[in-house]
Amino acid sequence: MSPPPRPYEILRRGKAQFRFFLGDCTDLLAKWPAGSVDVAVTSPPYNLGIDYNTFRDTMPRPEYLKWTSAWVQALARVLAADGSLFLNVGSKPTDPWLAMDVAQAARSHLQLQNTIHWIKSIAIEKALAGARAALDEDLAVGHYKPINSQRFVHDCHEFVFHLTPGGRTPLDRRSVGVRYQDQSNVSRWRTAGSGVRCRGNTWFIPYDTIQNRDKDRPHPATFPAKLPEMCVRLHGRERVKLVADPFLGLGSTALACVGLGVDFVGFELDEAYLKEAIARTAAAIAARP
Repeated sequence: MSPPPRPYEILRRGKAQFRFFLGDCTDLLAKWPAGSVDVAVTSPPYNLGIDYNTFRDTMPRPEYLKWTSAWVQALARVLAADGSLFLNVGSKPTDPWLAMDVAQAARSHLQLQNTIHWIKSIAIEKALAGARAALDEDLAVGHYKPINSQRFVHDCHEFVFHLTPGGRTPLDRRSVGVRYQDQSNVSRWRTAGSGVRCRGNTWFIPYDTIQNRDKDRPHPATFPAKLPEMCVRLHGRERVKLVADPFLGLGSTALACVGLGVDFVGFELDEAYLKEAIARTAAAIAARP
């Protein structure tokens, strides 16, 4: 095996170490120790023609899926036997099969253990929420991009595919659980002693409101840091020694790891995005005691 890659930057908070690498993730992962990554949380380019600084997001579909298979295979090699890959993939109404095609490209390397639906915007009618919700009126929360079309409804969710080496990775489901609305269930269900139940596979996580796109989110495709935080917690925080993000972007997964206090490695092809991710991570470290 080639010698391990040299980090572009290393940051530290207490015992936790955050390493950042500039380059293609497939090449860098080939130099990484096998079985050393416990959790990977990432969102690769979707091949939807998004205007990244350097990446060509308009490959022919067969070429894109072949590339997807290659980087998933490289990641699968470095994933621990009980590790988890949380793969966030979106699509667009005119190309609804894209996310499923990506999952199929990963299928020969990892098993699909769970499919999580990341809900970015939701509307809840007062009458359907029930009396316990105590809503004064219908509730619409989150952010979405309006679609100017008579054919499609607004797209308010993305997939997070939970992929594992054998499909048998144990999870800490109640670490991201929700309280029982009806507390009588606590006494009726054997596993409800803590008063918290499994959240299930629908996660409502809205984007933070921003004032200036170029300043606050200078990347065309990001996810909130809350998403990777919940993924790591679901896997089991106590079992996690190293988290990786092969497509670092602005560093949302790194920010989550700062809060969780776990080691992190991130790979990014674009130096401008990498510098921004490092700056944001450094700021998050400085903001914590």
